[in-house]
Amino acid sequence: MRTGDELASLPLAELRPIIAARLSGLVRRAVDDDKADRRAAVAIAVYEKVGGTHFLMIKRAHRHSNPGQWALPGGRMDDGETIAGTAIRELFEETGLAAGPDDVVGLLDDFTSSRGIVITPVVIALCGVQSPLRSPNEVASLHPLPLTRLTAPGVPRWKRSSGSAALLQLPLRHDMVVHAPTGAILWQFAEVALQGRRTRVADVAEPGFTAH
Repeated sequence: MRTGDELASLPLAELRPIIAARLSGLVRRAVDDDKADRRAAVAIAVYEKVGGTHFLMIKRAHRHSNPGQWALPGGRMDDGETIAGTAIRELFEETGLAAGPDDVVGLLDDFTSSRGIVITPVVIALCGVQSPLRSPNEVASLHPLPLTRLTAPGVPRWKRSSGSAALLQLPLRHDMVVHAPTGAILWQFAEVALQGRRTRVADVAEPGFTAH
């Protein structure tokens, strides 16, 4: 059986059916509509780039909510939308990457943020070499990262301090450390889709600055 590192290094054409099968085998934990006042979707967009299979991170524009924070493309669900439709729309609006329903390979567990927003992660696998283009109103910068960063040594790590819950950190680059909720979502993706595990992340604590 291939390791997570080996899977993350595969061309997307080979990796896509593996990810789809593992996500379909996950008994997803979803928050009922009557317990979700606000819903949002984020897109884990996986695509080919020179150097291998990548996923796309963004840095939020300073005029946006959560200014300057590392994030996945995404946003609030509009009336009449499906959650996958929200992720597809937000991905295009923020990054210019055009996906369709057939590009959605699965969903991860809902994550309720400290702000009370129920976030559904939608995994999207895009065929062919992609060229994202940011929306300057919402995105300060785009950051394609090799999928292998999610299975690198030291990812994740836990920061412990006296009197508080240990905080999850994903050091994805020397200048990029990602916390929950985005970090928790990416960790579950790596655990389920790449490592074949059934890791749950609903109880992962957020640092205070993500609540603003």
